[in-house]
Amino acid sequence: MIKQTAGRDSLGEFAPEFAHLNDDILFGEVWNREGLSLKMRSILTLSALVGKGLIDSSFQHHLMNAKKNGVTRVELAEILTHLAFYAGWPNAWAAFRMAVEVYKDDDGKDGGLFGLGAPNDAYARYFTGHSYLKLLTDPKATIPLSNVTFEPGCRNYWHIHHAAKGGGQILLCTDGRGWYQEWGREAQALRPGDVVYIPAGVRHWHGAARDRWFSHVAFEAPGEGCSAEWLEPVSDEEYAKL
Repeated sequence: MIKQTAGRDSLGEFAPEFAHLNDDILFGEVWNREGLSLKMRSILTLSALVGKGLIDSSFQHHLMNAKKNGVTRVELAEILTHLAFYAGWPNAWAAFRMAVEVYKDDDGKDGGLFGLGAPNDAYARYFTGHSYLKLLTDPKATIPLSNVTFEPGCRNYWHIHHAAKGGGQILLCTDGRGWYQEWGREAQALRPGDVVYIPAGVRHWHGAARDRWFSHVAFEAPGEGCSAEWLEPVSDEEYAKL
């Protein structure tokens, strides 16, 4: 539910009726009406402001609200790109400059190319920090695919993919910045477009950089007798050296 006090804070004494209409009617009633989600109302409001070329402090406020109401960075970029053809290229450029500032700390927070998914509760005990999982295929498929998103600083524990024959894991990096490390080797920085093949029997871990979200698609290479062995966490001291 939206609650607003900006009108009274700024104009309560000078224009109390306008403050009432702004806080109680526009935000108190219109924004809270049923029929449209807060996310959709944010998108409509941003579209109207861009169309009028009103890229000011009020637009920044509505950008922050849109982010809070669930409009992702990827969605906003597509919205502004679409609006550029209808509302004018200069208006879109101005909106993009402000959007980059508002969303600058959230690169990859929306899960990147395939979306965020749900909290990775089933494997949370094997992660330092929070991760998210979005299944891309049926879990019973021959080669199940999942998009895994790590919050900044999140990484999984050291682990090994075992197999009697074949096996291992493949990571397709799609968004943000992360790390992959094999036991006894230097850590490898990961960026969108990188591919990591992890042979069976190799002790390793992977996760996000300390200041960036990170997403990759993970799938098990076909094999026989496949299983995963989870080991100890990557210590804060080890991680801090990266």
